[in-house]
Amino acid sequence: MRTYDEFFRRVSRTVLRHMKGLHLVGPAFAILTFGTYPFALHAQWVEPPGRGWASIAVYHQNTRDVYNVQGNVNPFQANGHAVSTQSFLTVALGLLPGVDAWAQFSFQQLRFDDVIGRRTSSGIGDIRLYVRANPLRPLGITAPVAIRAGVKLPVGDFDVGTNVIPLGDGQRDWELLLELGHSFYPNPTYVMGWIGYRLREEASDSRSAFGDERFFYTAVGGKIGPVGYKMALDGWYGDTPAFGGVVATGAEREMLRFNPSFLIGAGPGQIEIGVRKPLAGKNLPAGTDLVIGYFTRIGS
Repeated sequence: MRTYDEFFRRVSRTVLRHMKGLHLVGPAFAILTFGTYPFALHAQWVEPPGRGWASIAVYHQNTRDVYNVQGNVNPFQANGHAVSTQSFLTVALGLLPGVDAWAQFSFQQLRFDDVIGRRTSSGIGDIRLYVRANPLRPLGITAPVAIRAGVKLPVGDFDVGTNVIPLGDGQRDWELLLELGHSFYPNPTYVMGWIGYRLREEASDSRSAFGDERFFYTAVGGKIGPVGYKMALDGWYGDTPAFGGVVATGAEREMLRFNPSFLIGAGPGQIEIGVRKPLAGKNLPAGTDLVIGYFTRIGS
């Protein structure tokens, strides 16, 4: 069976043979589209008109390890070393009774070092837009259930060069999610989660199809005295991709992560500090993310 790096060398020759520095494509594709989501706070509880929330989240990863095609953790070949810092601004606002909208903007700093040298990229990443509605509201049922639909717009730079890592996939994604939740009020505890499907369009410039994805998120949270907590599990599972029209069996990307964090009141909102620890994966970096963010309510 082909190894992770052997697969990407094949992709490089097939898809980008007209470019220089093809040996860089493997680590570049390993780092981009790392599967980051907005802070999972107050999901399912659709925001009332004119009210909402905003969060800033920063994820930092520094790793020399990667999940290979069999799901084993190995060091990057050629003494590889991946460092990424991804920042996300997410805003949600109620539009109509039972309907709200989300927008997420990102900025990325990516670096990959090996015996060949250093490649870096920084800049604006792709944008995500969502509309969310409570389908039970017309029936007079206020249970925290929501349907969310969204699109990822390919804003991030997808140029590939000898010293550049792409900041996006250069294609659109369409997402549909079912969200559920429950509050144990007056006990300060809640459970929540979602399941979704991501339809990924082909990148027309490179004839690359990265494969549709199924994903989920589930969390339990609450407060112990003045300190909040959240323990979450998230995962996503990709279909077989094709690069330059060549089906890449064995290149399916998977990730399962445990996300514990603490929340501390600060000003009008909360600071969140935590980690995202990979539990299993395929064809993706295997490092733990350090997470820090800020969440606050907005509107009247």
